Formats: sequence, C-alpha cells, structure tokens
Amino acid sequence: MTDTPCHDITGHGPVLLLLPGGAGHPMGLGPLTERLAARFTVVTYDPLGLAHGRLGLPVAEQRVADWSEGARRVLDAVAPAGEPAYVFGTSSGGIAALDLLARHPERAAHVVAHEPPCVTVLPDGAERRTELIEQLDGPQRPPAEGESATPMGVFLARVLRPFTAYAPASAPPPGRLTLAAGTDSRGQLLHRTAEALAARLGSAFAEFPGGHLGTLDHPVEFADRLAETLRSNARTSA
Repeated sequence: MTDTPCHDITGHGPVLLLLPGGAGHPMGLGPLTERLAARFTVVTYDPLGLAHGRLGLPVAEQRVADWSEGARRVLDAVAPAGEPAYVFGTSSGGIAALDLLARHPERAAHVVAHEPPCVTVLPDGAERRTELIEQLDGPQRPPAEGESATPMGVFLARVLRPFTAYAPASAPPPGRLTLAAGTDSRGQLLHRTAEALAARLGSAFAEFPGGHLGTLDHPVEFADRLAETLRSNARTSA
C-alpha cells in the first residue's frame, strides 16, 4: 500500500505530527490542535480513516508497525525533504509514536509519548495487562462494525490487545524522547508505566496537565506544556 494515510493539516511553523489515542479517531482534539496551530504546522494522523468516512467498515486486528509506517508515509508527504518533525502521541497513539522513533529515527526531531499503555514493561506487566483489558473490555462493548459502530468499539475489538502487548525493543537516540503522564494520573497504572519506560529507555519523563484524557480536558494548558517540552528539547539538541 503506497497511498498516503488519512490526515488533516492546520497552522504554520515546524511540523508537529499528532497521533490520537483509542482507534486513532481525532474526536475532541479540535481545541488542542487550534492552540498548537499558532506555533506549529499540526498534522493530525487518522490511521484507520475513521474520521474520513470509514467508520463502520470492517477493520482487521491492528499492528503497531502498520500505524508507525503509516505515520512515516504521512511525514514523507508533508515534509518531503526528509526534514525531521516533532511527534506527539497519546495512549495507543503514543505506542505508535514510540515505534516510529524506533523504526525511523531520522524522521523524528523529538517524540513525546503520553501515557502509552505498554504495561508489559512493568515487573508485573502480564498481570496488569490482563486487568487493564478486563477493566476496559466489559460485557457492554460498543459495536466495531456497521451503522452503530463507534471508535471505542473499534479500539476495544481491534487495537487494545495488540497494542498493550507492545514494548520497545531498544533505547532511542539520546535526547529524542520524552515519556509523559498526567498529574492527575499519579499512582495509577499508566503513570507508573510511563515512569518505568522512561527509566528503561534512559529517556526524559515529564508530567502534563490532567489525567489520561488531558488532551481533551485541559487542551490549552496541555498544548502549552507540549510546546514548551518540544522547544526545550529543540534547544537541547541544537
């Protein structure tokens, strides 16, 4: 497949690729992207095209590598000179961002991965993954296909299990990755996961406003913290 995956572009400035969480549907991210667009060319990646008319169509079980390769193709299209771009991913999008950095480090100037649920990096990761899946994927699962399909249904049926099994195989280049977690997530599973992953990879760790859904609940403050983190790392890498 060589077609460029679905994405939207807004704003002006350095390229910032956004990888949404869940099944990749960018719902609710409008206020965040609007704030960021004053400083960046914001490229919002929709890996399954759910916001571009494909919600309800059959979806195969997803692979992290497919999302990260799609992200690389988007970057090839919007930054064709091979210039590295900033990358931000949250939740499942954070896992795809980690894999993009691992596979194509030349395309990422700096990556911020916010609460990626790769819980197997914890000492009791197998048990925590089972608990997380059971907690999220209960008996009232939303539909993944058909007229009643929802992005959450697609996430639970096709993304949750393969993505929570992911763990980075190697450390990224120095200074190129920040693991992030919400201040309201302190003591929770995904905050501990982000801290453990930062220690394992020798990467920076930062706290962002809100909890796991900080991008939605505190979009202005979250965007400002993200911009500050990216600018700081740009100065450090210069």
